[in-house]
Amino acid sequence: MTFVSDFSDSVSLRLRAIDQFAEAGGLDRAIDLMVAGIDGDGLLQAFGTGHSEAFAMEIAGRAGGLIPSHAIRLRDLVLLGGRELSSLDAAETERDPSIADQLYELYDIRPADVFLIASNSGVNGSVVGVALRARAEGHPVIAVTSLEHSGRVASKHPSGLKLSDIADVVIDNRAPYGDGALALAGGLRAGAVSSITAAYIAQLLTIGTAQRFVDRSETPPLYLSANTPEGDGHNSALEARYGARIKAYASASAK
Repeated sequence: MTFVSDFSDSVSLRLRAIDQFAEAGGLDRAIDLMVAGIDGDGLLQAFGTGHSEAFAMEIAGRAGGLIPSHAIRLRDLVLLGGRELSSLDAAETERDPSIADQLYELYDIRPADVFLIASNSGVNGSVVGVALRARAEGHPVIAVTSLEHSGRVASKHPSGLKLSDIADVVIDNRAPYGDGALALAGGLRAGAVSSITAAYIAQLLTIGTAQRFVDRSETPPLYLSANTPEGDGHNSALEARYGARIKAYASASAK
């Protein structure tokens, strides 16, 4: 089946481009910010909407991931912020710039926190709004976005800005315009790659940050799988330093 090899080749080329970018030092500034944030008792605040939420899941709270991390989730507007459940089914929610401040106020966000925001298009109101609020509060912002796609569409935020315009560091996820890697009949495309490449970037950032700790002869604060005998004890001991700040239910009441 040629589509298997075609898709594999397309993904491999994009991952190799990311490798070359990283090997040339393209991730170094982002890793510097992440290490500095953790050193300052900050968290890595990860945010993405739609399928880009997968990026936040790769950064925060998973085996092999950094323990001082927290995922910002649209559903917390319902769970913690009192919004109607029906709002989560509306595409307008992620496009709504007004929710950025509502999200920000839900959590125990502290001065050393670093924001990692993923958006393939980089133009939706919530994503741009969170990035703007983070920068206004003095937090570094690391963006993962498709520069090809973002460059061909207009911002949905009143400022007219895109995620790539705001971030301190911009990492191109190498996804094509529209995300589909393979052209089909009738102008359709299949084989979305942004989730694959964003997850890969998340892991490179995690590994690079952990390696900095190793280079300093320190143990990096990484999760072990909870499905190993030693996992719970290891994780609980390190999680205690951050308390409710890193929990999915972390809210303003924890401040």
